[in-house]
Parts: sequence; C-alpha cells; structure tokens
Amino acid sequence: MFVISVKSKHLKSIFAIAVAFILTVIGGVVYVSESSSTPVSKVNSYSLKAETEEERQSFFAGAGFTVNPVPLEVREIIIPEEFDKVYNEYNELQKAQGFDLTEYKGLRVKSWSYEITNYPGFENSNGQIRGNILTYKGEVIACDISNIELNGFMEKLL
Repeated sequence: MFVISVKSKHLKSIFAIAVAFILTVIGGVVYVSESSSTPVSKVNSYSLKAETEEERQSFFAGAGFTVNPVPLEVREIIIPEEFDKVYNEYNELQKAQGFDLTEYKGLRVKSWSYEITNYPGFENSNGQIRGNILTYKGEVIACDISNIELNGFMEKLL
C-alpha cells in the first residue's frame, strides 16, 4: 500500500498546478487537431467555389496565377471506382494540397483546363502551361499545373 500525506495548504497549490497542466495539454491537442484538419479553402485567400467562370478565375488568382478566361478544354469524366497506378500517383499529388479523390470514386466530375499566362519562364508559351481543376457540384476537388510539351511536368497548383 502506498500513502501520500499532504497538508491542506499545499493541496490547493497542487490541485491548481494539476488543473493548469491538464488545460494546457487539452489546449495543445485542440490546437494541433484544428490546424492539421483545416480545409484548403480556409488556409489561403481563395475559395474552392468554381461554379461560375468568375469563381474559377478567382480560384487561380488566389493561387497566384493568371489564366486565359476562355478554357482550353471542358469535359466530364468519371473518377474510377478502382485507382490504377496513375490515379494513385495523381491522388498523392492531390493529398499534398489537401484534396483526396477517394471520396469521389465512381462520380461524374467536370475537368477544366486553362492556359496559365504568368508561369515563371513560360509567359509566352501559347497554351503549353495549363492550370487544371476538377470540380464536383461547383467546388474544386483537385487541381494541378502541367506542361504539355514532350517530357513536360505536372505539379501542385497550391
């Protein structure tokens, strides 16, 4: 048996320190969980709304890019139920930006491709640098920048 004896005047101090410690730990846990689960739309100065052309232009502007207001391509695609290697790699790119396409498996989404006119080093590229977004019910669910030249690239937009 283990017994601790504490004088009543010390008991209040110990209790106050214990409460302060517990509140500090709880506050830290809440702060970390809120900061790590903050949606992309709350992190930066842009909105994920993309129902209108103005909203899509605003999305790119919020990421620091200017795009030609006339899309190069608009099409509907169905996110596959099962991801192959390409979709898994693309989804990893999306996860790095705070998106996750697994929630949209089997759904029909819209794909928008725009010419980025102010990508560093490609300011006069005539559509070679594209900003791409996928939207579902008028909201951005994925985005990227790609160079369509042979041996081009694909990278995060955000």
